[in-house]
Amino acid sequence: MNVRRLIPTTAVAGAVVLGLTALSACSTSDAADGGNGDKLKVTASFYPMQFLAERIGGEHVAVTSLTKPGVEPHDLELTPRQIGSISESDYVLYLKGIQPAVDDAIKQSGVQNTVDAATLTTLENHGSEVSGHDHGHEGEEHADEHGHEGEEAHEEHSEGDGHNHGEEGGADPHIWLDPVKYAEVAKGVGKSLEKADPDHAADYQKNTDALVAELGELNTAYETGLKNPATKTFITTHSAFGYLAERYGLTQQGIAGIDPEAEPSPARIQEIHTIAEKEKATTVFFETLASDRTAKTLAKDTGLKTGVLDPLEGITDKSQGADYIEVMESNLAALQKALGAK
Repeated sequence: MNVRRLIPTTAVAGAVVLGLTALSACSTSDAADGGNGDKLKVTASFYPMQFLAERIGGEHVAVTSLTKPGVEPHDLELTPRQIGSISESDYVLYLKGIQPAVDDAIKQSGVQNTVDAATLTTLENHGSEVSGHDHGHEGEEHADEHGHEGEEAHEEHSEGDGHNHGEEGGADPHIWLDPVKYAEVAKGVGKSLEKADPDHAADYQKNTDALVAELGELNTAYETGLKNPATKTFITTHSAFGYLAERYGLTQQGIAGIDPEAEPSPARIQEIHTIAEKEKATTVFFETLASDRTAKTLAKDTGLKTGVLDPLEGITDKSQGADYIEVMESNLAALQKALGAK
């Protein structure tokens, strides 16, 4: 992803030592841990992983996110204290390839229960342009498959399978923006929590089933709400919506790539002008955690409107909803308006 943020392994290893020292010397941290009682200490890399851990873990987990609200996840740099806290976790949930600093810290942590969400579903290669196709029941079959195999995938990953989904030919990590794929991941997370904390396995399964059902309802809302659009093309500054576009038969035209900091070339800007006119696009979407400058400039030049399409990498007071489900519902409303869906 953002190679400028990659932290050398030696630097991370040194920071691990500093982090562990800082934690052992901090009595307030010890007191906070005591307040969690017998709860499973869960570290989540960023919001989509935090949401899964909290919803599935329920009252049996104490979840800490490495990415604070308002921080662009791709830009995350860990403090020594954060790196040390990973090593003290009972369970770590992350998405390999989207945050290199997190990947390196987890590799050095020695935590037994580490789950890479990318191993619980199938990643695909996406560029700036992604056109949808009919998945049929493929996603549901994958969800069932991964629901049974999530534990095995986790075991393989724990042994160090060496996959780096963020660097394999442009593999797109934004799986959580497809409710069907996110449900696949949820099933795998549920299975892995059952294994990590078997005393509460029944509750984890119950919570997983409830969340998967809710994601199924969200998927149905998208299928129905985007069924008859006037145009199938939407333009966005961050090419994060490839899985969503594929799932619902739309075409994403990203001004830049899947890295939100990438600058579009003049040729790409001109191409977007042509596409917008040809496909009768109405709106240029930007996101809540990044600059809207490019979107507003393009919209002004083309006479298009601007709007927010949230990639849900974090929840802030600017988010159009309090959690994943609410923001995804807001995204659906924004797409319906922009695409003229009836």
